[in-house]
Amino acid sequence: MMMMALMKVILCLWLSVTGVSASYVPQEMNKTIQNLLQHYKIPLVERFNGNPVFPKDSMDGNVEMKMIFMHGVLETYEDLIGHMLKQLPTASPPLGSNQDKPASPGTSNDDGAPVKADVRSKLMYILEKIQFLKTHRYQEQEKLLHRLQNLKKIQMDNRTVQSKALWELPQLFEKASSLADNTMRKRRRRQARNRMHLKA
Repeated sequence: MMMMALMKVILCLWLSVTGVSASYVPQEMNKTIQNLLQHYKIPLVERFNGNPVFPKDSMDGNVEMKMIFMHGVLETYEDLIGHMLKQLPTASPPLGSNQDKPASPGTSNDDGAPVKADVRSKLMYILEKIQFLKTHRYQEQEKLLHRLQNLKKIQMDNRTVQSKALWELPQLFEKASSLADNTMRKRRRRQARNRMHLKA
């Protein structure tokens, strides 16, 4: 009980220090995460060792870059929670010798089936929340990442691909240079406007 209270205090402190607004995190989701943290306990020294799973400096940049990165984060959470679900043992019928044993509190026949079923349902709830956010708020980023992944599938050894890529290079090089130049100009204009507003 004391550990749970301590974890809640630490989470509140972490949210306030990192500047995270919990207004988008439903109360039920927060409560579910707290309950899951009881199952996935690690020492506080490990939790706050200065090496977050997702480094904060990766979230720097313009809005488009942040959106692409956050899509990747959500996708990683999808994979991670899927992996956590696979690690949970599947429910199996109790063996004949265990059927006569009384169940211990919170478990069934000492195999922890109800506890693990509870963890499974909580992980499924979190997974559904992540998938909903990703599907409904990050569709454009999903398409872009799929296009980027398709670039990795280009057959580098194929002579036809090599020739066609060389043929397409001048046009794509022009587009890439123009895009970078336009972005730089917009940034300079914005900075100049900001300086003008500060002087006024």
